[in-house]
Amino acid sequence: MIDYMISVVLATYNEEKNIEQCLKSVTGFADEIVVVDGNSTDKTASLANNLGAKVITTTNKTNFHINKQMAIDAAQGEVILQLDADEVADAQLKEFIEKLHYDRVVGKAVPLDSQPVAWWVRRKNFFMGGFLKKGGQYPDPVIRLFIKGKARLPQRDVHEQMHVKGEVGWAQGHLIHYSNPTFADYWRKFKTYTSFQAHQLKRRNFRINIFSLVNYLLIKPVITFFKLFIRHLGILDGLRGLVFAFMSALHHPVVIIKLINLKLTTNQK
Repeated sequence: MIDYMISVVLATYNEEKNIEQCLKSVTGFADEIVVVDGNSTDKTASLANNLGAKVITTTNKTNFHINKQMAIDAAQGEVILQLDADEVADAQLKEFIEKLHYDRVVGKAVPLDSQPVAWWVRRKNFFMGGFLKKGGQYPDPVIRLFIKGKARLPQRDVHEQMHVKGEVGWAQGHLIHYSNPTFADYWRKFKTYTSFQAHQLKRRNFRINIFSLVNYLLIKPVITFFKLFIRHLGILDGLRGLVFAFMSALHHPVVIIKLINLKLTTNQK
């Protein structure tokens, strides 16, 4: 019997096509659902509210990890599962969370404070109609399950991991990540992430010279493509693996070109 409260937390912005599937995957075991919505212009907030979530409305931050941390801070449960709106918890993960108090080795209930304070969760990534099995995209572990107060997002980058105070274990089960069901979904996020990183480099006064240009336009793309498509066997994912490796490599030159544009337009002003 569960003797602790489970909170599921999300940060959203215009996720009406994903939010119901996400929240329905946790309504059977979540004692509380907290959604921090970045002032969506679609039905995200109302759909979440209809499914029993506590919806907190705020501005849509460029670094959406700020809103994710806001949702974490608002949670009341001892155990927190942080999700993205395009993720679904599978049955095995739900069972693992419900039985955190149960030690399968000794076969009896144990207090939460005798276990890890956070857990890596494996993800299955859906890309252009199918799941990526290679190319460094599985198991794609993320720290999303933790004891309240023991993990926090640094809020500096869009692909950062949690900072954890204590031992990190491994959860059973998966998050099913429907991040890019079509190339249009991928392209929208590609533009957002590359723009965010270009602004990051600008704030750091990143210097553009012949060496940085060669690095971002040639060296980084070649290394990224080789690593994902050859070393991590993305070739076995066929056309999906090729597209993913190519676009991941393209990320670097697009960032530096956007940075050049930012610097030039700033100088004109």
